[in-house]
Amino acid sequence: MSDPVAWLTIFVLSVAVGIEVIAKVSSTLHTPLMSGANAIHGVILLGAVIVTGTTESTLALVVGLVAIVLAAINMAGGFVVTDRMLRMFGRRRPAKDAAPQRGSAR
Repeated sequence: MSDPVAWLTIFVLSVAVGIEVIAKVSSTLHTPLMSGANAIHGVILLGAVIVTGTTESTLALVVGLVAIVLAAINMAGGFVVTDRMLRMFGRRRPAKDAAPQRGSAR
């Protein structure tokens, strides 16, 4: 299956299915969905490291290193976004040592 048209067809169909699946997810389930996606990004990063480590071509090595860097950035960014989303749902704690406001009588 080395036909470029077949690969393009698979890509377009997978994009369409992905958009439909994500559009149907409720807003309360986006955080767990992103956490699952972060796990998948970790597997992709591991695969990029393994494939890059076994290559002998300079071009494949450069492409592999770019893939490793981009996968690492994607994974780290996913964890940052998930952490921010989880903080939005957390309880707000009142400050214990709140400083007195200006102009207030003691």
